[in-house]
Amino acid sequence: MMKQSLQLKVSQQLTLTPQLQQSIKLLQLSTVELQAEVERYLLENPLLERADEPPQSDQQPAETPAVAEPSSGQEDSAPAEPGMEALQDWGSGGSGGSGGYDDDYDPFHNVPCHQTLRELLLSQLGEIALARRDHAVVQLLIEELDDDGYLTTSLAELAATLPTELDIDETELSAGLHLLQQFDPPGVGARSLSESLALQLDCLPTDAPGLPLARQIVLGHLDLLGARDYTRLRKLLGANDEALRLAQALIATLNPRPAMGFDARDTHYVTPDVTVRKRKGRWVAELNAGAVPHLRVNQIYAQMLSENRQQAGEMSGRLQEARWLVKNIQQRFDTILKVSEAIVDKQQAFFEQGEVAMRPMILRDIAEELGLHESTVSRVTTQKYLLCPRGLFELKYFFGSALETDSGEECSATAIKAHIRKLIEDESPAKPLSDSAIAEQLSSQGIQVARRTVAKYREAMQIAPVNQRKAL
Repeated sequence: MMKQSLQLKVSQQLTLTPQLQQSIKLLQLSTVELQAEVERYLLENPLLERADEPPQSDQQPAETPAVAEPSSGQEDSAPAEPGMEALQDWGSGGSGGSGGYDDDYDPFHNVPCHQTLRELLLSQLGEIALARRDHAVVQLLIEELDDDGYLTTSLAELAATLPTELDIDETELSAGLHLLQQFDPPGVGARSLSESLALQLDCLPTDAPGLPLARQIVLGHLDLLGARDYTRLRKLLGANDEALRLAQALIATLNPRPAMGFDARDTHYVTPDVTVRKRKGRWVAELNAGAVPHLRVNQIYAQMLSENRQQAGEMSGRLQEARWLVKNIQQRFDTILKVSEAIVDKQQAFFEQGEVAMRPMILRDIAEELGLHESTVSRVTTQKYLLCPRGLFELKYFFGSALETDSGEECSATAIKAHIRKLIEDESPAKPLSDSAIAEQLSSQGIQVARRTVAKYREAMQIAPVNQRKAL
């Protein structure tokens, strides 16, 4: 029979307090996401207000921040319907320029709205006098187009899926497709890349240089052109190098994705957290004042709660939440600035000379220097951006592995990529450099890099291999 007994055991357990959880959450948000989170807190917590607003009193009720100070960088879902009305007015030739203001005036009528490929095609279809049945057939084909503007379903398959009582056969669909392929943008409604490029060539002037040969290549030898097999192209088409060069240049102006620019992807805004300027001969990091939300606790409400603690109830928790938020936001930007200053201090050569002078650096280097955990540095450098005269960069961009040079010094992967890109930009189009040749040239500069490393970096930069870079 087993005996029951009591035992004492001492152990350590890490518990994240609500304040620490909030701090971690705010740190990993981008600045645009932080602004949205601040707006949410302002709407939900009456004890929180913007520090750049006049203090609120009980005689002057607080206005809702989202109404009093609308953010210029955020979209408003309410104007969606008026925007569509504006599009309809534009399509029907209506005007909204009366110049007067009345009860029916809506300023969002003047806001341009994004037009999808479907809307563009349907607007063109509406301008053509067609029988109702023919109109429905073309509209059906428009609905079948994919995101690139191609018709990936064969006409036979499409006809087979339609109800038999509609009596729509492949011939009728083919006539509708022929009409659709005459719409803008050129190349839309094609069933293959070859057909799309041929449709775009048909829209060019008949005297365009290289047009006849370009049409031959597009319709029958596009694979050879993609493989840069100019020898076989010359033999099959009976063309010299100059004629092939003109045809290739003409084909390069065509768009393999006719629907490009019409996709409905959301626009992602980036707000720099830090700016870098040169002060007294040295590059220094500064916080972007426009990215820092200035918040404070409403002192009148806080005083009322302190005087009536027993009746405060839930509002006591709101008060604590507001104080935590103000403190954590300040701590967030203090940490971002400290990390940015350490990065800029180590990468002075980059701001002077560019990528080729990037120093190797890992998260641990910054973490040890500042006494932070690597995970904290990782959160700080993700989706946080630095603006300098050389452009806009994510803080994580400045970190990279190191390779040794002949002199015993270290060279960052970013610098090596810059060297590879420069060698490829300066190569002869007729005799492009192979990965082995690039490795040899880097070796002559004192940078020992294996051929497979060159290939890996080249592919990471989305640069084509040597056989696809060859040109006439």
